[in-house]
Amino acid sequence: MGLSSAMITALLLTLKLALVTVFFLFILCIPLCYWLIAKDNFPRKLVLSICTLPLVLPPTVLGFYLILLLRPEGFVSLVTNLIGIETLLFSFEGLVVGSIIYSLPFVLQPLYTSLKTVPNGYFDTLKILGYTKFNGYIRVILPMIRESIIAALILGFLHTIGEFGVILMIGGNIPNETGVASIYLFDLVESFNYTQAHALSLILLLTSFSLLLLIYSYSSRIKKDD
Repeated sequence: MGLSSAMITALLLTLKLALVTVFFLFILCIPLCYWLIAKDNFPRKLVLSICTLPLVLPPTVLGFYLILLLRPEGFVSLVTNLIGIETLLFSFEGLVVGSIIYSLPFVLQPLYTSLKTVPNGYFDTLKILGYTKFNGYIRVILPMIRESIIAALILGFLHTIGEFGVILMIGGNIPNETGVASIYLFDLVESFNYTQAHALSLILLLTSFSLLLLIYSYSSRIKKDD
């Protein structure tokens, strides 16, 4: 039950997509969580509802609106044309955009929930110690919830690996470009190549299980150390 070159290519592309997506989600969610907890007049409920929508929407609905957003004649394409990208549809860059939106709640929610458990008095204490609010958030508060950050990033990574509907709608199945593991697995099953399908499924299953086990093991160890 060896791995074909096409399967290896699909797995490497999936790994690349998941890593790039998680990187941008981390860059996005760290300041977003700060605004959500630190700004008294920030419309938290509205922002959280918008950011959580991908969690409850059918992937086809999200995929449809992403098609409208990323279509060649749309505003996004007008902007990307300025940097030399003709269209984001059916491209790796488009998959990154779709994955960031689709996996956003899986990173944002654990971070926000964990930050909500930090007493408000911490920020006042840090202010007395000479920290600005944002500096205290970055240098003191975030290290306090490091296990939640790691868990959130792993969940975002795993969710990106498991994407199918959104990826299929905005990316199709272009080898070396949008043909990620979930799409390749679908093709294997459609062609009744169950041997290769089983090999790929087993790799994805063991990867997901191992990373989830890592989350729970790390979380338990942190609690014992505390």
